[in-house]
Amino acid sequence: MRIKPFQNEPLLDFTNPKNLSKQKEALKVVRQKLGKTYELIINGKKIKTDQTFNSYNPSNKDEIIATFYKGTKELADFAVESANKTFQTWKYTPASERANYLFKAAAIARKRRFEINAYMVLEIGKNFAEADADTAEAIDFLDFYGHEMLRYAEKQPITPVAGEKNELVYIPLGVGVVVPPWNFPFAILVGMSSAAIVAGNTVVLKPSSDTPMIGKVFCDIMEEAGLPKGVLNFLPGSGGEVGDTLVGHPKTRFVSFTGSMEVGIHINELAAKVQPEQIWLKRVVAEMGGKDTIIIDSETNIDSAVQGVVASAFGFQGQKCSACSRVVVDKSIYKFFVEKLKTEVDKIEVGVAEENYRMGPVSNATAERNILGYIAIGKKEGKLLCGGEKAAGNGYYIKPTVFTDIKPLTVISQEEIFGPVLAVIKSNNFDDALKIANNTRYGLTGAVYTNNRKKIEKAKKELLIGNLYFNRKCTGAMVGGHPFGGFNMSGTDSKAGGRDYLLLFMQAKLMSEKV
Repeated sequence: MRIKPFQNEPLLDFTNPKNLSKQKEALKVVRQKLGKTYELIINGKKIKTDQTFNSYNPSNKDEIIATFYKGTKELADFAVESANKTFQTWKYTPASERANYLFKAAAIARKRRFEINAYMVLEIGKNFAEADADTAEAIDFLDFYGHEMLRYAEKQPITPVAGEKNELVYIPLGVGVVVPPWNFPFAILVGMSSAAIVAGNTVVLKPSSDTPMIGKVFCDIMEEAGLPKGVLNFLPGSGGEVGDTLVGHPKTRFVSFTGSMEVGIHINELAAKVQPEQIWLKRVVAEMGGKDTIIIDSETNIDSAVQGVVASAFGFQGQKCSACSRVVVDKSIYKFFVEKLKTEVDKIEVGVAEENYRMGPVSNATAERNILGYIAIGKKEGKLLCGGEKAAGNGYYIKPTVFTDIKPLTVISQEEIFGPVLAVIKSNNFDDALKIANNTRYGLTGAVYTNNRKKIEKAKKELLIGNLYFNRKCTGAMVGGHPFGGFNMSGTDSKAGGRDYLLLFMQAKLMSEKV
């Protein structure tokens, strides 16, 4: 079979009436499926338990999307043991065959694109474009990692040694625990899981309790693609009971996590403790968020900079680890920039995701409470430019909020808010702006708007940021083009969607034969 070179999946244009109509129709179809109950899946078997939990629509907090049986400690142990048994045969499956499952899954996801989008619109409140970008990124991950596995399976270059025949191969690690986030419930879940699987590992997937339905959709797609039973296991449940058991199990070989810094630290600590009968040090791949800054230099196109900041700060309600949470503006253009910023933010309408408002709800009641708490702090630390309160509706709606005159070391300038809240900070000059941008414990994304080439080169050298952009927004990393991952408390710089990523799920084996 001839495999086409990797190309990013084009995004759908919802100003096109045909695409808009298809998406609305898919929402109607998916609505007919809401309210069903779904089992756990271990080794291909559906399992019920004594407890269930619901997934809700954050645009309408009383609407149940689906009900799921809740995993237990005993089932978490069983899932790892079962996945380990499957690994003993799956690890010998040829790389080309493993890659082909991903290519098949990508093709299925393309056919089911509007349906997948619809589940994200309903289960986590993405508008049509945000949901579609999520689905397209998942398709990209499947295609890209399939191609990457084929590359790693080729003969690896090593230095010849006289009198020896030497060979280096990459082999899988074992059972992996995948703990994805709710904010990119399809893309990141698919990327983490498919990378581990195509590398020859088996996976126990613990989806976010906010978006388990989208995790179930992925499992269905992989089943349709023909993935053998037991390679991918589906185990929703609580972090404390199911998550900790999975991470701590002696037969768990690696943990792939995306989420908050606090949970990431906890997972890293738990995984580092060697359990009785454990014969390896567990590998942890963690992406833990950010406090991302856009610098606005005096030498730039202010209108373009404002557009980039607004898109970065308020896309998907600011619920992206890559979102712009702080904008540092040169004092010479500060007043002019703030005026234009307010004009653009005031245009944003908040409402039901299903009606495709530019901004929908935040994820759940806890998120809403935390964000409103930070807004209360912001009112004490700076000047409220716009927003600062809940928006109308029977969901978790918060108006896009901007605070000006924020000092660099205040709470809302330092802590990850993960919501539609932007802090505007004044800088004395470009060097001061660089210093402010580097002053948090995170180092994920950031951007610099300037027309000065010397300043661009200086920023390249001095900013400790995993994904640094110039004269564009700091969100929207493309698989293959923008390998994604950050420094410091933003995680282990995993560079998802890059040429190094699969190495995190494999180990190199050297074989030398005297001839």
